Amino acid sequence: MVQNDLDAIIIGAGHNSLACALHLAARGWRVTVLEQAGEPGGAVKSGEYTEEGFRHDWAAMNLSLFAGSNFFRAYGEELGKHGVEFAPASDCFASVFPDGKWLGISNDVDKNMARIGPFSEADAESWSRLSNDFPAEAEHLFKVLGSPMTMRAFASTGWNLYRKKGIGGGLDMARFLMASPRQWLEETFESDHLRATLGAWGMHLDFAPDVAGGALFPYLEAMANQAFGMVLGKGGADTMIRALVKAIKARGGDVICNAPVTRILQSGEEAIGVELADGRTFTASRAVIASVAPSALLRLTGSTYDPNYEAAMKRFAHAPGTMMIHLAMDDLPDWQASPELREFAYVHLAPSLDQMARTYQQARAGLLPDEPVVVVGQPTTVDPTRAPVGKHVLWLQARMAPGTIRGDAAGAITATDWDKAADPFAERVLDILERNAPGTRNKIRTRRVVTPLDLEADNPNLVGGDQICGSHHLAQHFLFRPSRGTSDGSTPIKNLHLTGAAVWPGAGTGAGSGYLLGQKLAGT
Repeated sequence: MVQNDLDAIIIGAGHNSLACALHLAARGWRVTVLEQAGEPGGAVKSGEYTEEGFRHDWAAMNLSLFAGSNFFRAYGEELGKHGVEFAPASDCFASVFPDGKWLGISNDVDKNMARIGPFSEADAESWSRLSNDFPAEAEHLFKVLGSPMTMRAFASTGWNLYRKKGIGGGLDMARFLMASPRQWLEETFESDHLRATLGAWGMHLDFAPDVAGGALFPYLEAMANQAFGMVLGKGGADTMIRALVKAIKARGGDVICNAPVTRILQSGEEAIGVELADGRTFTASRAVIASVAPSALLRLTGSTYDPNYEAAMKRFAHAPGTMMIHLAMDDLPDWQASPELREFAYVHLAPSLDQMARTYQQARAGLLPDEPVVVVGQPTTVDPTRAPVGKHVLWLQARMAPGTIRGDAAGAITATDWDKAADPFAERVLDILERNAPGTRNKIRTRRVVTPLDLEADNPNLVGGDQICGSHHLAQHFLFRPSRGTSDGSTPIKNLHLTGAAVWPGAGTGAGSGYLLGQKLAGT
């Protein structure tokens, strides 16, 4: 079968692909999205992974970036008509510490300062200053993060920054964007507890405490959560995916699952369509868009006719992996530090910057960390619809975990394949949870362990369990994501474009790369 009446074909049905498809369809393009899996969404999907009635988010849980995105501002009303629904969280994230203390950030500045004050009055004053300055700083930062990362756009953003902040202010922001989490946190705060509470967010995006360029993310998570709260998907993160698919179809587009693409068809040095594993072909007159990891793009094209581009795609670096543990629970954990912790969407078990740095280096070396950073998501405290009445789900991430195991930092797990290492490593994670919330094990009804290799098998873009589809270190970010001169998704092949988390502005649920590409192709 040949379908040849399309303007654009999109490979992969992650949220960036769907955002791009919706924008193009809204501009009159005939669009089809082809997805290899049995359902759309990529890393943003939800399901009953443990028991009937218990809905878990497979990977992504936090939809704040999506709800606050330029894309949602443009299409939020339309998506609302197709069923997207959010569950807001006022108590956003917290950290628990071995000394029995805890610190949490809510969307209430007075409450946050009251929590910070006992750790350091100076830090409470610093927090107040940051809070007051955030609206002005956010204007500049969000412009950077939401703009096409082309030289022209970069220069325009720099000029506007200069006009409003002057040379000194512009250089200060540039320095901040290049700083490591530890550098900024130690310059700004004196409490180790506050530093660790914010620094844990860097681990979500491959920014260990000492990695340059990572200061932005602890800052933004802290200030944005305080200013706006956190947003989860009502009933699951897949609420946004289901609404996107319905909106695309309502505008005449299509999303086809169980349709793995094996080859991008070319005529000369121009992309003209795709071939599926079952022999079907689809052709498009205006664009072929691939939401894939750079290595997969090379496999699909065979050749891009540009050795420099291909070399850049081959050296594209992935972050360490993540192990997920989905738990069906009879009740939430009883946190030893405070019963208030039951109200938070996220609880980080990451006691210090030094521990986070050690964990990261162990994972990078191929070792199972002796004390992984544990992210505990408590979505049912925000959205009770995800479980039967009185029951709960827990969403656990072990950050970091190596895709290929070379050993165990603790010397206790001898297995070097995930089939055998998964359960003992999961027990290590649960031991950490149990130390901080005694009795939690007795509340577990069912568990589902998802290894880094399981994540990759489910979604080939998550190479080695890398949930962010590529490191965000400075050499691979901003103008260099995925490579110099291609941050707008361009490739050496005419009409072939790359999107997804591997393209600027990178990972997260903000639909940034998909929407930017859609605007570029449609002219607006």
